[in-house]
Amino acid sequence: MRTRGGVALALLLASCSNAIVPGGIEPGAPAVVELADAARRPTAAKPLDTVPAPAAPATAVSAATAGVVAGPAIASLPVDSAAAARALAAFRTSCPSLQKRNDVTGLTRGSDWARPCADAQRASDARTFFSTSFEAVQIADGRAFATGYYEPEIRGARTRQRGYETPVYAKPADLIDIDMGLFASDLAGRKFRGRVEDGAFVPYHDRTRIEEGVLAGKGLELAWAADPIELFFLQVQGSGRLRLPDGSVMRIGYASQNGQPYTGIGKLMRDRGLLQPGQASMQGIMAYLRANSAEGQAIMRENKSYVFFRELTGPGPLGAMGLPVTPRATVAADPRFVPLGAPVFLSMDRPDANGIWVAQDTGGAIKGANRFDTFWGAGDEARSTAGGMSARGTAFLLVPRGTLARLRGGQPTP
Repeated sequence: MRTRGGVALALLLASCSNAIVPGGIEPGAPAVVELADAARRPTAAKPLDTVPAPAAPATAVSAATAGVVAGPAIASLPVDSAAAARALAAFRTSCPSLQKRNDVTGLTRGSDWARPCADAQRASDARTFFSTSFEAVQIADGRAFATGYYEPEIRGARTRQRGYETPVYAKPADLIDIDMGLFASDLAGRKFRGRVEDGAFVPYHDRTRIEEGVLAGKGLELAWAADPIELFFLQVQGSGRLRLPDGSVMRIGYASQNGQPYTGIGKLMRDRGLLQPGQASMQGIMAYLRANSAEGQAIMRENKSYVFFRELTGPGPLGAMGLPVTPRATVAADPRFVPLGAPVFLSMDRPDANGIWVAQDTGGAIKGANRFDTFWGAGDEARSTAGGMSARGTAFLLVPRGTLARLRGGQPTP
């Protein structure tokens, strides 16, 4: 989705705007459909202990180079039946792609997933399926950090009209991706995004230039949002819903990004002392931005990244695998450390993040071993939970049985 986002909340997620009440909206009228302004405050939980192991070295570029140790028996883990059932459904969805993907973690091969995927189609009990088809491994020290994301719903319109003044842009035709590996072998895997100007390849317009209207009038206006603050948060999420004036819904998803660096202004605001203790949730950040609109706009523009959208008409929202993501079952992860499509067990210090999840997405801020972003769906509860999600604990990756023995035996991996 992000997902591009994806997109993390808590300290990594932030947004801003130039108005508390967008132009054309009567004072007192709701600017958004969802107004769950308080982040959910769950009860505390004690995570399971990690398996003693060193932290990932700074040079680690994959799970295999970070270090892999055996985890506990899956049957011994506190797996909730309902969560396991959601994860099984998500895993089934991922299976066709999982078997075809090139796993860059260094742990598995596409053929390794054939047996678990076949078993998943026949499974009638999710907990039994996971405990018999997989083994748990721990990547490096297993110390996990999880944030949350959701599918926001904001007010929007297909045409510009009073109360809907902020453009939602489609991907511009002059936004170009260049694979540098085509020009030099030592640059394989590196890509640059920009545009051509006077015969030279230059960076694409940053957030400030776009908000000041450099793309205006070029037919890129996919829709118009009522609240620029909410639109920015939707950009961080990578997809969302526009509630149209007639009550219908237009779903939009990530199409591209301008290639400029992403700055998590939530952390930026915290480092500058702008957020008091307990204000570092999405809701706290938004409240500050609404109360300090001019300063908020300046802070926002320090995040030069800008997301472009496309209308979604099929199932969704879609994750990085191009497949629909599942509320309370999908996590975004770094594909260098978690095979996309693989199950992960989280034991965190807040119970709503605990259980089996499936890595079906990625995110710009989701980097490194044992870093996850949990997906909560749409609506007030999802917004409240994701907005305050900041959990620490233990992560175990579930891989096909026999994976660890093969790795220890020195058999080749991708």
